[in-house]
Amino acid sequence: MQSGFMQRLRRGLLLALLGAALPATAAAEATGNEESQSEQGSEAGGSQASAPISSLSSADHERYLAELKRLYPRQSSRKALLEHCNRLLESYSLRAGYRVGETQASDLLYQLSILGEGRLNVREEIRSADGSRMEVHNRPLELYGVDPFVRYDCPTRGPSCQVLSPKDGSPLFTLVRDHAGMEELAKAFSYLIRDLQRG
Repeated sequence: MQSGFMQRLRRGLLLALLGAALPATAAAEATGNEESQSEQGSEAGGSQASAPISSLSSADHERYLAELKRLYPRQSSRKALLEHCNRLLESYSLRAGYRVGETQASDLLYQLSILGEGRLNVREEIRSADGSRMEVHNRPLELYGVDPFVRYDCPTRGPSCQVLSPKDGSPLFTLVRDHAGMEELAKAFSYLIRDLQRG
C-alpha cells in the first residue's frame, strides 16, 4: 500500500509535469481532506506554518531520491532535485487570475539555479497580466551555515502561501495557496539545500 508521502509526491509530480497549477477550486478539491483537517487545527484568522522535515529518516530520503530519479532519468540526484523544485515553482506560481480584487495584479514566477558549491540563485519575475511590463530580480542565496529545513506559511484565507528563506525566515517565494504543494516544495528544496551544503 502506498504511503501518504508517496501519494503526495506522485500528485505533486503529476501537477509539475502538467506544467500548470490547478485552479484554486480544483486545488482545494485535490487536497481535500488533508487540507481541511489541517485547517481545523488552526485558529480562526491564523495561519498554517509547516513543521520541519528533520524527522525524516535517511531511508525516507533515499526512497524520495530514487523516486525522483525515476521521474528525471539520466540525471544526478542534485539535478533531479533542482528540476523538481523548478517544476513545482512553475506549477504553483501565483498568477494574476488568482488575485481577485487586486488592482494591477501581476504574475509572480520563480526559478532556481545553482551558482556554485553552497550557493543558489533565486530568479523572481514579476509580469503584468497583459504582458506589457516585466521586472526581473536575481537574489543569490548563500547556503553554508543555514538550517536546511525549509518552512512555509499558508494563511487560512487568501490566495497565497509563502515559502520562507532558510537564511533569515523572510518570504522567499509567494505561491498559490496549496498546503500539499507547499509541503512537497519545502521537502524537495530542503533536500536540495542539504545536497549543496555537502559540496
